[in-house]
Amino acid sequence: MTKGYFRCVECNKDAQELHRDYSNGILKITICESCQKPVDKYIEYDPVIILIDAILCKPQAFRHILFNTTLNIHWKLCVFCLLCEAYLRWSQLQGSEQSNDPADIIRYTKEWDFYGMFGLAALELCVFSAGVLSFLWLVQRLHGFDVELGLLQKALLLSSYGKVLLIPAVIWEHDYSPLCFSLIKLFVLTSNSQAIRVILNCSRRLSLLAVCVGLLLETCVSQAFQTLPWRVQDIRPFH
Repeated sequence: MTKGYFRCVECNKDAQELHRDYSNGILKITICESCQKPVDKYIEYDPVIILIDAILCKPQAFRHILFNTTLNIHWKLCVFCLLCEAYLRWSQLQGSEQSNDPADIIRYTKEWDFYGMFGLAALELCVFSAGVLSFLWLVQRLHGFDVELGLLQKALLLSSYGKVLLIPAVIWEHDYSPLCFSLIKLFVLTSNSQAIRVILNCSRRLSLLAVCVGLLLETCVSQAFQTLPWRVQDIRPFH
């Protein structure tokens, strides 16, 4: 990462470096001039510890990942999370379809259903992201603070990692699966809110409001899609 683009994980102030490299391989962590604490304590931590702190939604862990690393897997993670969500919807769809029609068990037909669910999940994610970014852009225009939309989009995608929990929830299905799905959704939204808060250094109220706006738009699009005369599972490829 370019020198001068770091952030203190404790107070969110800019920092020129994370550590100093002395002779003979001796490294010394830089102390923040503002809070007098290490700029980034996580550079000495094991990745597992960082992941645990991120799961606990600690802002220090989010700042380390978003500002002080060169992690660029957000688009790959986005595709993987969409696949997880599509698989959940597809499995629920296949479980609800009990038909003796031989044509219903043709492999390509079920595969087409999965592609449709993936497209619907991608559409909902785009609407959610657009709602959050548009709301924050409007707040920026009204109050005059800077919003890095590219970094904010990256933060939203990375903070949606909780969707990977949908796969074990589907594999080990039980009577409490709907509750598990709701808790996973709540966890993802909480992570999204924390990521927005870290990027903008704003109040919890503003980040929660932005997530609620995105969720409202996503829900409206999803409900509107369900009221269409055709649905994803009704689409079949032409013969």
